[in-house]
Amino acid sequence: MSKHQRPQGRAVSRSNAGRRLLGRGVLAAALATSLGGFSFAAPEIARAQTGPQVDIPYESFTLPNGLRVIVHTDRKAPIVAVNIWYHVGSKDEPAGRSGFAHLFEHLMFNGSENHRGEYFEPFELVGATDMNGTTNSDRTNYFQNVPSTALDMALWMESDRMGHLLGAIDQKVLDEQRGVVQNEKRQGENQPYGQVWEKLGRAMYPKGHPYHHSTIGSMADLNAASLDDVKTWFRTWYGPNNAVLVLAGDIDVETAKAKVARYFGDIPAGPTMAQPAVDVAQRPADTREVMQDQVPQARIYRVWNVAQTGTRDLDQLQVLSQVLGGSASSRLDKRLVHGDKLADSVSTGAYGSQLGSNFMVMVNVKEGVDVAKVEAIVDEELERLVAEGPSASELAQAKTVFRAGFIRGIERIGGFGGKADALAECAVFEGDPGCFRESLANVQATTAADVQAVGRTWLGTGSHTLVVEPGARTPLAEEPAVTPAPFELPAVDPKYAVSPSSVDRSGGVPMPTEFPDLEFPSLQRATLENGTRVVLAQRHDIPVVQFSYMFDGGYSADPSDRLGASSFAMSMLDEGAGDYGALEFRDRAESLGANLGAGASLDGGSAYLSALKENLDPSLDLFADMLRAPRFEQAEIDRVKASWIAGIKQEKARPNSAALRVLPPLLYGDGHPYAMPFSGSGTEASIAALERDELVAYHRAWVRPEGATLVVVGDTTLDAVVPALNRHFGDWRGAGQAPAAIEVPHVDRPSSAKVYLIDQPGSVQANIFAGELMPPTGSDGETLLAMANEVIGGSFVARLNMNLREDKHWSYGARTVLVDALGPRPWLAVAPVQIDKAAESLAEIQREVSDYVSGKAPPTQAEIDRIKANESRSLPGAYETAGAVMGTIGGIVRYDRPDDYVVQRNEAIQAMTPAQVAQASRAIDPSQLVWVVVGDLAQMEAPIRALDLGEVTVLDADGKPVAAP
Repeated sequence: MSKHQRPQGRAVSRSNAGRRLLGRGVLAAALATSLGGFSFAAPEIARAQTGPQVDIPYESFTLPNGLRVIVHTDRKAPIVAVNIWYHVGSKDEPAGRSGFAHLFEHLMFNGSENHRGEYFEPFELVGATDMNGTTNSDRTNYFQNVPSTALDMALWMESDRMGHLLGAIDQKVLDEQRGVVQNEKRQGENQPYGQVWEKLGRAMYPKGHPYHHSTIGSMADLNAASLDDVKTWFRTWYGPNNAVLVLAGDIDVETAKAKVARYFGDIPAGPTMAQPAVDVAQRPADTREVMQDQVPQARIYRVWNVAQTGTRDLDQLQVLSQVLGGSASSRLDKRLVHGDKLADSVSTGAYGSQLGSNFMVMVNVKEGVDVAKVEAIVDEELERLVAEGPSASELAQAKTVFRAGFIRGIERIGGFGGKADALAECAVFEGDPGCFRESLANVQATTAADVQAVGRTWLGTGSHTLVVEPGARTPLAEEPAVTPAPFELPAVDPKYAVSPSSVDRSGGVPMPTEFPDLEFPSLQRATLENGTRVVLAQRHDIPVVQFSYMFDGGYSADPSDRLGASSFAMSMLDEGAGDYGALEFRDRAESLGANLGAGASLDGGSAYLSALKENLDPSLDLFADMLRAPRFEQAEIDRVKASWIAGIKQEKARPNSAALRVLPPLLYGDGHPYAMPFSGSGTEASIAALERDELVAYHRAWVRPEGATLVVVGDTTLDAVVPALNRHFGDWRGAGQAPAAIEVPHVDRPSSAKVYLIDQPGSVQANIFAGELMPPTGSDGETLLAMANEVIGGSFVARLNMNLREDKHWSYGARTVLVDALGPRPWLAVAPVQIDKAAESLAEIQREVSDYVSGKAPPTQAEIDRIKANESRSLPGAYETAGAVMGTIGGIVRYDRPDDYVVQRNEAIQAMTPAQVAQASRAIDPSQLVWVVVGDLAQMEAPIRALDLGEVTVLDADGKPVAAP
């Protein structure tokens, strides 16, 4: 439920495998979609900067009790994003109370004085989407998107936990959430490289600095937390005068003023707590540390302490980061990945925080390569960039990508990194909700000389290098516990006042009686000259057009000795095409602000393009090159193959992906088209054996326009886009005979349950998977089966999560999922649990499922009503983005659904009864489950065997039986 590891803040990190946001900074989230690095010609940037202007207009006001409110109106959907930020994080925790901010984030989801019970329950009933909470070193936030008719309910709930929480916190609630947080801590540390963030915090900041300790805290401090401690913490920090509330979407400022005053106006202000002074803590010398972990390859982290958030220096460091390591054609990538081939991936980022930020270089070193040699090259490339500055093309291209990323990012009103987040972050940290404008302007104004100067200022002496090498994992010792100093609550500033309340909270949560209707965009159809079907959904919210070219093939087309071939072949499409080599292709894409790529899934492949409308035609030209003329150069195949095999080893090291590699062959049996790792990555042997001719053959057979569908969503019309597509694809024809459709055979379930164990010595958690095959997607009764899944594990308030997380607090979260497929599809139950409760957790999952499907604990009317309400009322919010619309259309195409599938499905859900769901649940047979458990065998094997769930077999990471010692 939270993000709590540093680094955080305004930064984007990317690797060759794709881009991902590591921080919680909102400008970063807005920019994340297309932040990469490159070089390109000045005329392109000139055109880009004359494109549509984008912004987040807002109005603001402050209540007499100090609550700051920001309102952004966006009428594209009948939903409102409610986002509240409290200016308190782990930086504010005194010695001996680490983890309090994050613990309190969890406590505030556990009900309030006037709503006892799970905070999520009423929100599920009104169809809330994008609902969560996060904590970092500097702030805590809570957010949800609700139908506009449910705004009163959302404001009642947020105001009730702000003004009426303490009476709902008792020892039972504290113990429960403390256990959940401790399992969250275990889950993070149980991952490969999972101890790094704790190590870096201690190394980068001296003891006593607010950033020295991790946000999630120490086990000792969490165990020492008393009821009095947490209640004092709440009274200190969670007053309205320490909060910013953002309302974005189907709302106007006058409505907001009336509603916010009604629900929040009577809440008294809290004390005005001083924020810690900015302390960047620039370090006087370089330091270095080496640690061992159960990892497949060495990884280098090099970190500097740099300027705090809200400074021009930090914005300019973002540009430096982009040029240094921000894309697959950046300087470090060109040298380490493409040139000298010493690394599998490189990423860089400038991670903004309130008191001081971090600049990080992270390198996954190829197996067998001397780490020192890689470190020397990182130094050399950084020194050259600072000494010479970026080229004009590098600088211009970085600015284009920042602008394109911002345009994509502001499509969303709420959730992680949406417009509400951007406004709240700016208001909390800089007192100006529109501070993102200055950051964007700083980026656009950055010169080569600025990059040199900021690099000299911040990226010289003072770095810390942490190298993680393969080896045995040693538990990370906690720093000695201390007794907190006495604390007396400061007086409240008399300038704050309250207004009388007109809200009678004794009646409970005010639930709406009316809800907006779903307006799924109408689908328009055409056929290209090459035979490809086009499906268009118009979305004119932002000047972006998205394309997904859908083909047959996919994992099921892989020969049994070439698992991963389809994924590998599709991944090579953007590694050089037409006149462009691999690096030049990326340069061209990023110079246009375009995102391109391709991949495979169980039953097909697809290629995607996200293009700025202003650069649509040249972006389509590049997209056509990628699909029609991929180069499949042997040097690039060899490079990608080496990194791909390293990625497979990383999958084996991670508990979840390790299980998902071995589970499919156990469910489907050897030789079945689906009997392969669910990632589609294949095996080391199959990838090593792939030849160029096989990749070319896959492309020729399966990437062909006849019988394909091109889904288009965005700011265009059928009249405009079809001629453009015909210009670039109309004369494209497939070569040779198209392959026959792949027949995916039926699979019988095992006659009895089977249990498979995979050893990961030193694990502090056991990752439990239980799987079983179900009829294909599109079979009769699939909607009822999906609803049966919702009851047992499909949501936060479903039975498994309420049991293992909220009741037992053995897990950070448990869930169940149905995976779509044209053939037999898997139903999976997933639960990471603390290692000493592995057997007990298996027993609880088995009992919950057995009681449910046997009729001992059938679905209740209340559960069915909740699911009906959530499924129907969440639809307007579910399709806020073009990506969500495209995903649903993709399902319509792949599984031959009607155009009004969303409406038909909802009608079927609204008509279902508990008896029908109970009948559908019987498709799950607890006596035939296939269990896979990844963890420390020494701690879990004996108690799991004692359960006698079924035959127990120990497997290695490749799914091969391990002989008993």
